[in-house]
Amino acid sequence: MGLDIGGTKTHGVRFLDGEAVADEVVGSSNVQNVSREEAARNLAELFARIGGGSIAHVYAGAGGIDTDDDAAALASLISPHVPGARITVVHDSRLLLAAGSASTGVAVIGGTGSAAWGRNEAGKEARAGGWGYLLGDEGSGYWLGREAVRYSLRRMNQGFEPDELTIALLESCTVDHPNKLIALFHSAETGRRYWAQRARLVVEAAESGHATSLAFLVQAGSDLADLAVETLRQLDVDGPVILGGGLGMNVSWIQDSFRKHLASEGINDVRVLDREPVFGVLQLLAEQRPEG
Repeated sequence: MGLDIGGTKTHGVRFLDGEAVADEVVGSSNVQNVSREEAARNLAELFARIGGGSIAHVYAGAGGIDTDDDAAALASLISPHVPGARITVVHDSRLLLAAGSASTGVAVIGGTGSAAWGRNEAGKEARAGGWGYLLGDEGSGYWLGREAVRYSLRRMNQGFEPDELTIALLESCTVDHPNKLIALFHSAETGRRYWAQRARLVVEAAESGHATSLAFLVQAGSDLADLAVETLRQLDVDGPVILGGGLGMNVSWIQDSFRKHLASEGINDVRVLDREPVFGVLQLLAEQRPEG
């Protein structure tokens, strides 16, 4: 079974002889985004749908897997559903690189959060970003949602009436004045996922010609490209670079900015992921087999 555990959803696929035989999506089970209790409930729902029991190996990729303790904590939530199974937990960017049919290079996630991970032919690994929303996550859905709030508050302070982005944001948040966004942003009722989900408002505003929203998307692509460049330099490679995540796979302005920024650094082998990262599990398992 492969698991891709993001900030918004958990995607699980059960494989038999290399073929997907069950495919289900539930809410996030990443404890950096939801409580441990909610993560456990979502995993229980996933395994109830997809089946547990006779699974030989679970390969899970998740954001925020920075230490062995992080990996062990997630494995402890998975193990009750698959007694006796081998459980491997890695950072979710490793799934992305493999899903792009690459064993070396750099994968960049532009989703709820942002991060880059890569490996060269010598087996050296490197990362950039992935520090979480309080320290980073530039170019992510959360960053776009936060920037929409900051933009609306600045306009309020300057005495301007709400424009189309601010109006869409107020309606989405069910408040009637930009000033109320301040308390809502700091409220326990909202969090990283809530504001990341407001990124779609920025995309929709850009589609209708809102110049500042378009500028936010261009900046997001540039910020994600910076993560790739940092990782490539650590590894002393020039590609490939694979862009994934909900924003990275679906927002053309981010993709175009990403490619343009990398081209300016002499990096031209740039690919946008065309399948869900969880399907990279098969390649990762294949890479393990020669080692026993």
